[in-house]
Amino acid sequence: MSTHAATGAIDHHHDHTTRTGIPNKKLFMWAFLASDCMFFGALISSHLIYRLHETPNAPDVLGLFSLELTSFSTFILLMSSLLMALAVNSCQKGHVPATRKMLLGTIFFGLIFLACQVYEFNHFVHAGLTLSSNIFGSTFYTLTGTHGVHVAIGVLWLVLMYIRTFKPADGTPWILKSAIHLLVFAVFVVASMKAVLGCVHAVEEFGATGQMLSSFVSHELPAILVTVAGLVALVFLGRERKAVEFGEANAVDVESMGLYWHFVDIVWIIIFTAVYLLEYL
Repeated sequence: MSTHAATGAIDHHHDHTTRTGIPNKKLFMWAFLASDCMFFGALISSHLIYRLHETPNAPDVLGLFSLELTSFSTFILLMSSLLMALAVNSCQKGHVPATRKMLLGTIFFGLIFLACQVYEFNHFVHAGLTLSSNIFGSTFYTLTGTHGVHVAIGVLWLVLMYIRTFKPADGTPWILKSAIHLLVFAVFVVASMKAVLGCVHAVEEFGATGQMLSSFVSHELPAILVTVAGLVALVFLGRERKAVEFGEANAVDVESMGLYWHFVDIVWIIIFTAVYLLEYL
């Protein structure tokens, strides 16, 4: 293990560095996040301004919102930031297996957040709150939906980075295997999200009871089986023992991805406060 790996220092000599001393990839990410700050700032400001001018058909948001569900998804997203930070730290030290585990954990938590948001949107639509029903619905779905898209992009980026960690160092073909890996991931994601949505629905309907468990298993058995099969396949595909090209040199890539993910989490904290908690004051 190199001196950089032993000390935990970041090795930037594999990446072009600007005169500021910041690698180009990180500088680009900071520039992108600065522009995204202004974008989300405009969306959040619009929502806060329009919520002060109630329309005749304004919804009873206190009756619609489930603070427990949203608080749970917020906690999950915050914990994903911890795993992302651990992934960055592991990559900086050259610990590829630990990096993979932390990336998988971040992906899993990101999917739980997205599943909760999909369930919430579905509930709101059935309750009559749509994008075109009133001003609140327009600003709410635009703001939270845009954030959800950012999370989905982040999850896709994490999946691709995870698969990238298996690229062999000896140059053997890996495109076909990576395509299969990605396909298994896609099936696993769809099945797991359906299972999570079914679980949330069962908890909302029956509470944490035996009837909830029975209803969940009976309605979501195919999704549960596909999720388990996908997880087993991912474990099998992840048992690669060959030397890989991924290592300390890719620390700046994982760090740039971490900057994006932490930004998405911070934005959600602001949205959670401005959109949800503010309605209870």
